[in-house]
Amino acid sequence: MIDLKTLKQLVKLMTDNDLTELDIEGDQDKVRLRRRGETPEVHYVSPAAAAPGPAAPAPVAPAAPVTAEPAQPAATEGTASGGVAIKSPMVGTFYSAASPDAKPYASVGDKVSPDTVVCLIEAMKVFNEIKAEASGTITRVLVENGQAVEFDQPLFEIKPD
Repeated sequence: MIDLKTLKQLVKLMTDNDLTELDIEGDQDKVRLRRRGETPEVHYVSPAAAAPGPAAPAPVAPAAPVTAEPAQPAATEGTASGGVAIKSPMVGTFYSAASPDAKPYASVGDKVSPDTVVCLIEAMKVFNEIKAEASGTITRVLVENGQAVEFDQPLFEIKPD
């Protein structure tokens, strides 16, 4: 059974990182935290109540500690053409717009500021707004809509102001 201290840490992790849902499954426990509004709701399934399923996967090494600050994309110097790259802060799926028929967040020729949302990256069914983190004009879009992206992969190139 999951202890109260661990449960409180998971709820704090959710609120600190603005997560809406968190599923954790271990050898003996299964916990689903889902946030609606400000208060997370907890669903705990004890091992005795869980229906038998496929064999549990091999244990995985514990993840690195999570910081309270969510990852932000890095806008770094040094692209081939001398511009600044806006890089992906996570692994996921790149979306240029909020929906298939919506206008893209950012296109070649658009001026951006550090707080300008340039795209969405979907990771684990959560859509994350990615900001430019730099000022300038977009000179190249380096990925296609719906393309899988890796951590630190350049998404856009901008010419600094």
